[in-house]
Amino acid sequence: MPSLKWTDTLEIAIALCDAHPEVDPQQIRFTDLHRWVCELPDFSDDPNRSGEKILEAIQAAWIEEAC
Repeated sequence: MPSLKWTDTLEIAIALCDAHPEVDPQQIRFTDLHRWVCELPDFSDDPNRSGEKILEAIQAAWIEEAC
């Protein structure tokens, strides 16, 4: 799999769903979401490039993909 960037919201959401199937993405805090994205093995973007808008898009995609 190619490396993930912040703009790969759907791919990140799928990876988070696989990595944290017990989590309800509607209840996630953005601080945890940010950390979990950065901890994904295929993630290789600058952690400082994210913002609330990107995290909201990832959360929305995760809710949509909910395991």
